[in-house]
Amino acid sequence: MSDNNISRRDILKIGATGALGIAGSIYLNKMAPFFKVAYAENQTSSHYNHAVNHTNMNDTTKTEGYRMAKRLLTDFDYGKVTKLPDGRTLREYEVVAVDKEIEIAKGIKFPGWTYNGTIPGPTFRCTEGDLLKFHFTNQGSHPHSMHFHGIHPPEMDGIAPIAPGQSFTYEFEAKPYGLQIYHCHVLPLARHIHKGLYGNFIIDPRTPREPALELNMVMNAFDLDLDGANEFYTVNGYAFAFMNHPIKVKKDELVRIYLSNLTEFDLLNSFHLHANYFTYIPTGRNDNPTQFTDTIMQCQGERGILEVRFPYKGKYMFHAHVSEFAELGWMGFFEVE
Repeated sequence: MSDNNISRRDILKIGATGALGIAGSIYLNKMAPFFKVAYAENQTSSHYNHAVNHTNMNDTTKTEGYRMAKRLLTDFDYGKVTKLPDGRTLREYEVVAVDKEIEIAKGIKFPGWTYNGTIPGPTFRCTEGDLLKFHFTNQGSHPHSMHFHGIHPPEMDGIAPIAPGQSFTYEFEAKPYGLQIYHCHVLPLARHIHKGLYGNFIIDPRTPREPALELNMVMNAFDLDLDGANEFYTVNGYAFAFMNHPIKVKKDELVRIYLSNLTEFDLLNSFHLHANYFTYIPTGRNDNPTQFTDTIMQCQGERGILEVRFPYKGKYMFHAHVSEFAELGWMGFFEVE
């Protein structure tokens, strides 16, 4: 195995995301040897690789990467709020693009481009009809922008690059309600999105939704050797984050998940829940047809709300219903108490 070219297949063979160790950081063209890993004797056996991966998902260290993923699960940025004379609400957000290494698995760092230092970026939140100002400053090494999904004037669409050291304020009214996303729209798109410039953008309806435990999940992935194939798949940027540290919920309480797919280099990603069904609301709009199911698929940029109650105590697994994605980090548990 070459130190400079470790592929997703190599990682499946050694099957050790939970126990991966690396000396120093990963750079785009160099990767130190893995250690403390279990090798599959039959390298063509996906079943064996699957089992080996499960034996190495036992690390319970609360690393920097895990803490980031956990914080992003429940951290919503409502901005600085001002009540205007006409009674409307003005929300102002400070957003800085910055280059930063992000831990995506234990001991493994990715040279990212970030909004406010995390991958994914902050989850911005507001109510339909609010006036929004996003004060964006580019402190990164490349031109960047912020493109918001939704309805707004074309001049606020975020397709014009903001050069390093420059700033721009995006101003628009929040509409329509639902789950939106935002991301950089500078060419080449695949590179700017894959490197980490994306996040969820929630516009709440004027009539509040039913109270619930609300969770933010962004499905994403990381291509470490720039071969156009991802080596790690995650929710909120850290492999197996909620496998080793299950998300705790209460029996029969309503759980609402804001789920989006910002995975680059794969056409689809998916969410599957074990031992239960959920209601899926596309783009988070109540006037859209819903699904009552245990598995949904999303293309890149697609998003929706999952609402679920857990009728029994215990641990419920969730993961991508693509075996390779699951084995490479996209897997976790809800623990119902």
